[in-house]
Amino acid sequence: MPGERLSVRGTREVGRFPGAAPPVRVELTVQKEEEKKQEGGCRQWFRKTCLCCCKRQNSNTYDLTDKVEFVKPPAPEPTKPKPEDGDEKEMGAKTLLVSSVDLLSSKRGLNRQEHHTDLYQGDELIIRRGQTFQMEMELDRPFNAEHDKLHLELKTGPLPLVSKGTHVIIRLVDHLEDERWEAKIVEQSGNKIKLSVNSPATAVIGLYGLTVTTSTSKDEAATVHDPNKNITLLFNPWCEEDAVFLDSEEELKEYVLNDTGRIYYGTEKQIGARTWNFGQFNEGILEACLFILEKSDIPPSGRGDPVNVVRVISAMINAQDDLGVLVGNWSGNYSDGVPPSAWSSSVEILRKYHSSDGTPVSYGQCWVFSGITTTVLRCLGIPSRSVTNFQSAHDTDVSLTTDVYFDENMEPIHYLNSDSVWNFHVWNDCWMARADLPPGFGGWQAVDSTPQETSQGTFCCGPASLNAIRSGQVYLKNDTPFVFAEVNSDKIFWQRNLDGTFSQIHSEKKAVGHCISTKAVGSEKRADITHLYKHQEGSEEERIAVETASRYGSKPEVYGAAKAEDVSVEVRMEGEGPTMGADAHLSIVVKNLSSQPRRTTLHSQVAVMYYTGVLKDTIRKEQTPVELLPNEEKTIEWMLPYQQYQNQLVDQAALMLTLSGRVNETQQVLAHQTTFRLRTPDLSVTPLGDAFVGKEMAAKITFTNPLPRTLMGVIFRVEGLGLQEGHEVAVGNVGGHSTVTLTEHFTPTLPGPRKLVASLDCKQLTQVHGVADIVVLEQ
Repeated sequence: MPGERLSVRGTREVGRFPGAAPPVRVELTVQKEEEKKQEGGCRQWFRKTCLCCCKRQNSNTYDLTDKVEFVKPPAPEPTKPKPEDGDEKEMGAKTLLVSSVDLLSSKRGLNRQEHHTDLYQGDELIIRRGQTFQMEMELDRPFNAEHDKLHLELKTGPLPLVSKGTHVIIRLVDHLEDERWEAKIVEQSGNKIKLSVNSPATAVIGLYGLTVTTSTSKDEAATVHDPNKNITLLFNPWCEEDAVFLDSEEELKEYVLNDTGRIYYGTEKQIGARTWNFGQFNEGILEACLFILEKSDIPPSGRGDPVNVVRVISAMINAQDDLGVLVGNWSGNYSDGVPPSAWSSSVEILRKYHSSDGTPVSYGQCWVFSGITTTVLRCLGIPSRSVTNFQSAHDTDVSLTTDVYFDENMEPIHYLNSDSVWNFHVWNDCWMARADLPPGFGGWQAVDSTPQETSQGTFCCGPASLNAIRSGQVYLKNDTPFVFAEVNSDKIFWQRNLDGTFSQIHSEKKAVGHCISTKAVGSEKRADITHLYKHQEGSEEERIAVETASRYGSKPEVYGAAKAEDVSVEVRMEGEGPTMGADAHLSIVVKNLSSQPRRTTLHSQVAVMYYTGVLKDTIRKEQTPVELLPNEEKTIEWMLPYQQYQNQLVDQAALMLTLSGRVNETQQVLAHQTTFRLRTPDLSVTPLGDAFVGKEMAAKITFTNPLPRTLMGVIFRVEGLGLQEGHEVAVGNVGGHSTVTLTEHFTPTLPGPRKLVASLDCKQLTQVHGVADIVVLEQ
């Protein structure tokens, strides 16, 4: 039921604070001073009668949650006449009370603008750590620095403690210094004062309750004022002392402030892109992100370290073992939820999860997990981006190789082929220093929220240093071996011998980790960042990294002496490749690199494949004799008719072509696998008329069915940040090769460049989407 969580996590997991007791889940409350338990009569008598035992203790810090101070009561004084107005000396003896507190939290105010939080919705105070902010107070009389005392208290979490950094006491100082909590009066006018408050760049992030404590030097007890106002503290990538500091204004605009982006999919030869609304500043999203942290196992005191926060976020985005945000589903049956390909925004998913008190949302696959992770990390202030790896290996036995097994007749042994290569896989990079690793391993870190393999007993992955991955230093945490295998493992082919053992017959050194892609900074173009994950394929540095990593895997002996190979086989694709609804054409190119003739029989089979690399069904097999003259290159035209795949496809419309053979003269083994997808059409989204804030406008969405069959139950999903809320439009059935046009009417609410995103949801056709760029003007 909502609100309950079953967890298999222990307290000794990496990123979970080893040895710490599991936290108690309670709601955050800010206790008022008046609500504290009064001192008992016996203690009052003891304090009055034994003053020598009850002197004030000297200390530089005080934990007001669990410390009682005994103060010598003042001696009786003769009654004095009431002081005249304007007598400052006597005015200091009057109790100082706080009348009101203004956090200067308006979106258009200096606090929010200087802290780069003015894009968040609402007028709560949202600030970043390691940077000063201002607040104003109105007192019941002028503040007298000689007699009056004032300090602020911030508390976060269910059990705030000074020793854990979750109960902060902020005292007044004459001069502000970096790397500490402190406050200074910078303006005073009558009963009003203005404070400048500083926070350390290592402070715990989250939601804090604020109280103000005042007293005079002659008062026996302090007075606590609760303004009933909260402060949200975030990571600060603009602050040099913060671990997430990023020294590029353009990259900060892209990786922290940009609320839309591009996520790539398909195959390396047919890279598709879709627009994703991250929406980290939308109403309710910050609250949802803090709610995710609250539901996690990370104690509030651990929220100051971005390594811990990122690791726990990667666990909480999936619902595999901790009732996280999103349920993964690769079955093809989404009847009781939303198909993964239908989402184009994180906003609706996070709102659903928060409003249901933590009931996981159905369903997602890797690009949805990544999109949500980008939203949450950017919302909390950690620079992040969605990253797509094409030909992404899934190593299941920590061998750091991708293993393919054949029987004696060169037929694949499916039950042994647990390793797979996904057409594409989407995860995230996030930026931070890594004080827990040797120097040189900070910067971009890979983090993956898709539940694939467990890490320390939990479905999470990362953060893994890209520098460690690139150099093959897989012994560095977190989950570096798994990510290394995804991007740079060799594909090793094994054949079963007559005695049941296996021999290594072939290896592909460039089989995985191609065209690693993310959205370019400041543009809609694709940026290839493969060089950040691996050295150039085939270079000496890349081979050293692979062999270095393999020494820490379960099959360190796979790299023996190289075998002579003089025949090669590859698959080529014309243009952007086959399209949905037509016959698929590919070219198989066989080359003889020797001065002698060569003969072989090429076995080919094509199978429908989930984008995760799991094969569904083989739909076509062929054997082709090939004879090559010395130094000859021969091209074989390969074709898959539409009729053979029309009822077989699954999500992403992906297929795998496997080629194998043995050269008669040399016994060289030929083995090659290539994946391709059948391209789907885009939705055409066209704005109609000019766009102004508060003025209704329209956009036309057009779709043409590429198939010669009727699409059943077509639904359009339309959303635009600052344009309109996401919603569904039921279109119904769309006949073969027919065109449907939808006109959307909406009223923009925010000025500036906006994106209207549309996607099509249909069982027979997936990954159909479109986007229109709309510049909204102020009226």
